[in-house]
Amino acid sequence: MTGRSENIAWPQKKRELYHNHFDSTIWNDFPFRNDDIIIGTYAKSGTTWLQQIISQLIFKGSEGIMVPEISPWLDMTLPPKEAKLAELEAQTHRRFVKTHLPVDALEYSPKAKYVYIARDGRDVLWSLYNHHSKMTPEFLGILNEMRPEGTDEFLAPTLEIRDYYLRWLEGDGEPYWSFWENIASWWAIRGLPNMLLLHYGALKDDMPGEIKRIAEFLEIDIEDATWEQILEHCSFDYMKKNAEHSVPLGGAPWEGGAKTFINKGTNGRWRDILTDEDIQRYEQLAIDRLGPECAQWLATGKVPAA
Repeated sequence: MTGRSENIAWPQKKRELYHNHFDSTIWNDFPFRNDDIIIGTYAKSGTTWLQQIISQLIFKGSEGIMVPEISPWLDMTLPPKEAKLAELEAQTHRRFVKTHLPVDALEYSPKAKYVYIARDGRDVLWSLYNHHSKMTPEFLGILNEMRPEGTDEFLAPTLEIRDYYLRWLEGDGEPYWSFWENIASWWAIRGLPNMLLLHYGALKDDMPGEIKRIAEFLEIDIEDATWEQILEHCSFDYMKKNAEHSVPLGGAPWEGGAKTFINKGTNGRWRDILTDEDIQRYEQLAIDRLGPECAQWLATGKVPAA
């Protein structure tokens, strides 16, 4: 970034954040390159989809890219950070990694470009429930063995979906991490010149238009000859059929493999299960924790008119 960027008050890392899934200290040792891409999300908000899109833009519609092998969840405890950093250092293509941290728990570099995608929390939770409930005992064991000292064990869920949702909502993200804090931290920096804010619903409604917007932000030219391939390779049907190429560890951590991880990709499944009171509680919490403008954007993908 050049020009007036010298006068920008860039976000600063203010704390370390630990969870049975992640350890933020890896960011202290990550040497940025000028064209790095950082994908931020809460989790189950379109992360894998966005990684696929960016891989297709970088590699110009190529088939068979093993995205998780080259685009790791940087702050996850698996694999060990020394191995992860060494693999990233060895990469010669344009690097892109993902994070599920709030902004103040990672390093924010003017050298990199940041793309953040968000999704209505109720849709996130429905996807998280499938993700969590299908984890194998073996993977849960490995995850707990590698968890940072002082963090809670991550156990298989015992609640039905509505109770699981209510525990997550009232427990500020339990057994994961705070949803509201994550959304609010990225929303607050949406005006930075190296930051692009995306919404899952908008990507579903107009994937071609959103991919072009992503490409423009990343300064990647899309060749006419590869455009149709990029669109095909970023479609839900293609990703479901070729899930082993886009799912972490080839899908081994989940019963049913990679196709379990890429489940439905649909929104609104909570409407038939949550009560009117449940829905009102979520919507009020969204306003209380995010403010009305961000809450409306999160629910609809649209920023209210001034």
